[in-house]
Amino acid sequence: MKKNIGPKLALYPAPVTVVGTLKEDAKPNWILIAHVGILSQNKLSLSIHASHYSTALIRKTSKLSVNIVDEAMLPAADYTGIVSANKTDKSAVFDYEMGANGTPIVNASPLAMECEVFDVYEVDGYVNFFCTIVNTYVEDEMLDEKGQINYERLKPVLFEMPTHKYLATGKVLGDAVKTGRTFKGE
Repeated sequence: MKKNIGPKLALYPAPVTVVGTLKEDAKPNWILIAHVGILSQNKLSLSIHASHYSTALIRKTSKLSVNIVDEAMLPAADYTGIVSANKTDKSAVFDYEMGANGTPIVNASPLAMECEVFDVYEVDGYVNFFCTIVNTYVEDEMLDEKGQINYERLKPVLFEMPTHKYLATGKVLGDAVKTGRTFKGE
């Protein structure tokens, strides 16, 4: 029997990302964000507490990059979530290149998306940015023979909120829209 544990947000684990923005001095700023959601095929949401330095930068520029974190870059990525940009310049944490849309892209990230904000919604002290993906960059070795992203190779780090742990992705369990064909029902 299931136990009612109250109104808990239980949609974890979630992918860990480093969000890149540009400061007024044209240096990048980085922040660790795991509250990223899918809105549609080319749109995503990003939830950041209103008090964060990055929140004001995104409001001003309406542009950002979402850089997927893998195990190799996890210590530096976690650092960007520990240290406040209100007190520390985080521009040198990652080597980066500028994307075609003018946002900083982390060189160490196996996959990055440049986004433009099209709407903002605030709830419970969090600013939710609704973004259109305008460019996606992926390392060649993370693509399969059909040119699709191979997440078994990419191995994104996952975040689990209740215990604040980072997790690795697991094994393939089946093929979507095929596995259910074996189900006979009752």
